[in-house]
Amino acid sequence: MYDRSVREQAVFLLRSGVGTAETARRLAIPRGTVSWWKHQDLAKRGELPGRKRSPCMHCYGDDLNHPAYSYLLGLYLGDGHISHPKQHRTSSLFITCDDKWPGIMDAVEAAIRQVLPTLTPCRVRRPGAHNVKVYSSHLACYFPQHGPGKKHERTIALAPWQQEIVDAHPWEFLRGLIHSDGCRITNWTTRTVSGVKKRYEYPRYFFTNTSTDIIGLFTATLDAVGVAWKASIPRPTGQVNISIARNDSVALMDAHIGPKY
Repeated sequence: MYDRSVREQAVFLLRSGVGTAETARRLAIPRGTVSWWKHQDLAKRGELPGRKRSPCMHCYGDDLNHPAYSYLLGLYLGDGHISHPKQHRTSSLFITCDDKWPGIMDAVEAAIRQVLPTLTPCRVRRPGAHNVKVYSSHLACYFPQHGPGKKHERTIALAPWQQEIVDAHPWEFLRGLIHSDGCRITNWTTRTVSGVKKRYEYPRYFFTNTSTDIIGLFTATLDAVGVAWKASIPRPTGQVNISIARNDSVALMDAHIGPKY
């Protein structure tokens, strides 16, 4: 047992920034005793260190960055997945990013940090790609579309609160879908003019997905922002290709999305 004044001296030193070992040396008391006093003082002030809880706008009423979420939602519907292996304590969200587009990989990580600000995403290497990954026990709250099986084998519908965010930030949602399952390319064709064959180039956007529900969300959002589109006949694999080729619509897409980078 130590006199109360000794404990008060130790707490004063610790609060002043003196380390545990140095405090123990100055007062000639065991380091373990000083560590215990430090723990009790931090607990009394509610400053004990520990793992931060995962944010959640539903469970805790945390703020949500709506533009960043709209973008991340598009990414999730395109190339995202939530998993919870038995050996892990919490679920993980990962967005698969092609190594050819490092700028998009940075944008994905930035969006995760904005939507889940207390968490730290990481990058997991895959052949020719990386998974931008984050762990949280509240991922199903943010993405209620999560469920067993592949996305194209189950119904994908936005919750009312998600639809409100997409309606308010449609271009961010479209950008997420294009950055995951879309592209901007330059097509070309030849025409003979006055006996001379000339090459003409024109840009267009494509979005390809197997889920008819996700295709529907994409095209409905295009309609909302005034972008004209055409759908291809479904391939044997079930994939549907959405093409945006009209000059005014491509110009709109360029102004808000642009090529991958």
